[in-house]
Amino acid sequence: MNTGSETPGEVAVASEETGQTRPGGTQDEQGLGSRAPEFIKARRTLHLSWQVGVFVVGLAVVAAGVIMLPLPGPGWVVIFGGMAIWATEFVWAQLVLRWTKRKVTEAAQRALDPKVRRRNLILTVIGLVIIAALVGVYVWKFGFEMPWKIKDQ
Repeated sequence: MNTGSETPGEVAVASEETGQTRPGGTQDEQGLGSRAPEFIKARRTLHLSWQVGVFVVGLAVVAAGVIMLPLPGPGWVVIFGGMAIWATEFVWAQLVLRWTKRKVTEAAQRALDPKVRRRNLILTVIGLVIIAALVGVYVWKFGFEMPWKIKDQ
């Protein structure tokens, strides 16, 4: 998995003094690591408790998103919300979110490409013509009759 760097083998690392990223990242991105308040990070037990709390809350949100996938609801949005909660505390979640954001941006750029839009429009029109032809053949062969009998109810 690429970690946000354009150079192979290079990783974005947060600078302790400035909070900005070094060569692997850009200046406007926040550095990797915990975003807990300083008084929490200063105490190991409190910081560990904070991380467990963040993990449990993030896990609950991700689980709710997974449940929403087959059920009505914004499943993927909730899953990415849970990942964002985890990303406030865990570096692995921050890297996954950066990778996901980059892939979504690339997909959006590809979708907005005029050639791709033209191709998608042509395929949609061809699909609609095929469906209209199939419906026409069905109506011609069987007539326009509902599949259930309304009069018998």
